[in-house]
Amino acid sequence: MSGAENPAEKTSRMNVDEVALLLKEAARQGKVFSYSELLLLMGFHFTRPKMRALCKILEAVDARGRGLGQPELACLVVREGDNLPGQGWWLGRHDFVGDWESHAARRYLKELQQAAFDYWALQD
Repeated sequence: MSGAENPAEKTSRMNVDEVALLLKEAARQGKVFSYSELLLLMGFHFTRPKMRALCKILEAVDARGRGLGQPELACLVVREGDNLPGQGWWLGRHDFVGDWESHAARRYLKELQQAAFDYWALQD
């Protein structure tokens, strides 16, 4: 095989630590990523399988953060079309009941994002 990278090896490099670091820096800067922006930043083109893999990693990032008493970070990754997280993120919520495309959902999301911005702005 030539010096070209095996796609499976590249995908395996998409990991919780890398995503967590990118999202913590985004939170420090008060920034939100689209799914495709985050994938591109990590060296991937947007595909449904890559997005699903990223969503699993986002779940793991937030699970780790919860264990450390940190605000969640997956809320900083949204769809380009409406600036909301995908349906899977909403279905996993236990603290929001209602239409996940409503004004109430947008307010809820902004509160979570602001909590991440505020927390990570104070961290070294």
